[in-house]
Amino acid sequence: MSQTKGHSYAGDVTPAEAWTALESDGAAAMVDVRTSVEWSFVGVPDLSPLSKRAVLQEWQTFPTMQVDPEFPAKVEAALAAAGAGKDAPVFFLCRSGARSQAAAAAMAAAGWTRCYNVAGGFEGPLDQDRHRGAAAGWKADGLPWIQS
Repeated sequence: MSQTKGHSYAGDVTPAEAWTALESDGAAAMVDVRTSVEWSFVGVPDLSPLSKRAVLQEWQTFPTMQVDPEFPAKVEAALAAAGAGKDAPVFFLCRSGARSQAAAAAMAAAGWTRCYNVAGGFEGPLDQDRHRGAAAGWKADGLPWIQS
């Protein structure tokens, strides 16, 4: 089990493992914790082939980048509206896997028992040319995504 700031979460998974779980478990959900600017300009996971949509909820509010103290309550309400209970597997995604790890830990501390961090995030780490999106992550793994 992984640890972050003293709070346990269920662990790290690859983007492909998250996709497989979302596909095979009707209760499974994804929460994209990046900022509204990232969703608009970089894109979001496209879960429509699974008849699902990712919950879009900023962990850190743009532009101040302060952690949203209401994050757990907002995510819990969105997940409940989508029919997910506190025992549903929930996959947290950010750019590279750091913010989502903190968000997964926060939701685990709020009583959600199966919170997973999507390691590598949506864009993954910087490559040798200091670009994201090719070395690892949701996009590099060729998983569905859309851009507005």
